[in-house]
Amino acid sequence: MTDTLHDLSQQQFQFAQERDWEQFHSPKNLASALIVEAGELLEHFQWMTEAESRALAPEKLEAVGAEIADVLLYLVQLSNVLGIDPVEAAQVKIKLNARKYPIDRAKGTNKKYDQL
Repeated sequence: MTDTLHDLSQQQFQFAQERDWEQFHSPKNLASALIVEAGELLEHFQWMTEAESRALAPEKLEAVGAEIADVLLYLVQLSNVLGIDPVEAAQVKIKLNARKYPIDRAKGTNKKYDQL
């Protein structure tokens, strides 16, 4: 990956600004668009078996990549609007999850933290 998330954030901000789209980019609208795009991503896997979902044909993989890009771009735009550093937020969340899911109790299980 050649661009950092910060660079991508700046590119996305400029893209929207050049088109005067900030007026439409309320947090509510961006969160809604993010969910729509996540649904479109999920649609590619609908009715697949676990094995099929792990062995996508090249054209399907390309389509999934485009949907992942849409999800990422809306998430980055939402972060821009709210002034949240997504990398910092993710790092905080990883630390929290490490406390909620200690290795000795969570390794190899899919149980939720309150069931460990």
